Amino acid sequence: MKKKRHSVRQGEQERAGVSRRDFLRGTSVAVSGSILVGEGKALAAPSDEVVGPGETPVVLHVNGETKRLNLEPRVTLLDALRDRLDITGAKRVCDRGECGACTMFIDGQPVYSCTVLAIEAQGHAITTIEHFSHGGKLHPMSAAFVAHDAQQCGFCTSGFVMACIAFLKSHPNPTLEDVEKGLGGNICRCGTYAGIREAVLQAAQAMTAEGNGGAIHG
Repeated sequence: MKKKRHSVRQGEQERAGVSRRDFLRGTSVAVSGSILVGEGKALAAPSDEVVGPGETPVVLHVNGETKRLNLEPRVTLLDALRDRLDITGAKRVCDRGECGACTMFIDGQPVYSCTVLAIEAQGHAITTIEHFSHGGKLHPMSAAFVAHDAQQCGFCTSGFVMACIAFLKSHPNPTLEDVEKGLGGNICRCGTYAGIREAVLQAAQAMTAEGNGGAIHG
């Protein structure tokens, strides 16, 4: 799968020359008491009160559950979930918003969670890869990754699955070229791009048949 920097959404973002990687980086980075998700929409933090540098109470809404923690304000959402809540599906690989292995959703939009502070994710719906497996049944995207052997070491896999699910939300019937262009914000160092392409196409058919092509959280 040839890596190109293209937008997930091929409308306004592509015309503006914004790559998916740049878009995700910009929408997940913490900025002056707010985070940006979706199409650049600013989501205000719970308050402008200065906190830290010590631990402060943080309430996160993860996969439909409320989690209460005490965290230093500098702790990222990725580290809070992995180190404090044992929600380890999202992986820390590059730790700088480049590879996509830590992709999860905030209010239904994909973000690089290594660039989002946990304290700024308060008040928003956080969805991780764990949400998409129920009673041992895999999400159609995860099942398609298995069927097409679209993983090797596995470090990128959960982030790719999340990115692919988000991609199909806006591209429910993609072409092979759409898939190639739309997933440029995630990197597989093992090079399983051919399997990933086929997995997305299979999952698109399965999700459309099941009527859940736009489902991300809830």
